[in-house]
Amino acid sequence: MRIAAVDLVSNTCFPALAADALGFFEREGVAVEIELVAAMGATRALRDGSVDAMIAGSVHDLLTEFPRWRGAKLCVALSQGTPWLLTVRAGLAAARGDIGALHGLRLTAAEGPDLAFRQVLRAGGLDPDRDVEIVALPGSGERHVSFGVFAADALRDGKIDGFWANAMGAETAVRAGIGKIHLDVRRGDDPGGTRFFTFAGLATTDDFLAREPGAVDAAVRAIVAAQAALRADPALAREVGGRKFPPEAAALIADIVARDAAFYDPAITEDRVARLNDFARTVGHLDAAVPYEQVVALRCRPLWTAI
Repeated sequence: MRIAAVDLVSNTCFPALAADALGFFEREGVAVEIELVAAMGATRALRDGSVDAMIAGSVHDLLTEFPRWRGAKLCVALSQGTPWLLTVRAGLAAARGDIGALHGLRLTAAEGPDLAFRQVLRAGGLDPDRDVEIVALPGSGERHVSFGVFAADALRDGKIDGFWANAMGAETAVRAGIGKIHLDVRRGDDPGGTRFFTFAGLATTDDFLAREPGAVDAAVRAIVAAQAALRADPALAREVGGRKFPPEAAALIADIVARDAAFYDPAITEDRVARLNDFARTVGHLDAAVPYEQVVALRCRPLWTAI
């Protein structure tokens, strides 16, 4: 089973990496190959059939290639809630959560996550096209680049004042003394209900579901088992990080996973999908409500509570 991942140096999608590194996919009898395909490339790879499934850090991204969710289904949540944090330079004189203090700053966000970030700014009273400068980082969209760590390097080099990315990028900047957390929407810095905009999940196409339902079920069971293992013993992240991450990131991941373990819940509820679709309508990815069963692979739901 070929799986495209939007980021491999990531706490957000970590349960899928753990399922691989800790042998849960193998235990379920499914051979998995996970490849980093950065930015929106993973969604395009799923659409063109070069992969069988994708690990999405933000599942709303699928709507760019699968309008109105036609042709693709969400199979399991990897982690709950909008996963990104805003990290700003350590010397910025601003109280945490003060969005007005971002006025005039040079900030960056990857394609896809930038939609949520723009909504955060609007909810905090800023015009993202006028009051701040949102820039692209040359090279950040390359196929094998992990955006958060890349952005932390740009913050260190003074190219930006802050970045919107996953906790691995944030932790890299904070531990290096070059950055501080300004917004963590899953933990209360939540203008406009940002935490409900999206979540990380595993998705596949309707075609692959029809051809290989057993492989999809096995992959979901493996991820659910990995999530349960990480919740029970977050220290397992050290083993996974040692196998999957560059050394500098591997040294950070265990602490991040320990903080994030409560978010490793596989369920995709009807309320979660309704809020996801509300956000998609706000940013122009949907023009009307879509039924739950058009978004989620219903055959996978019993598997979320099988552990």
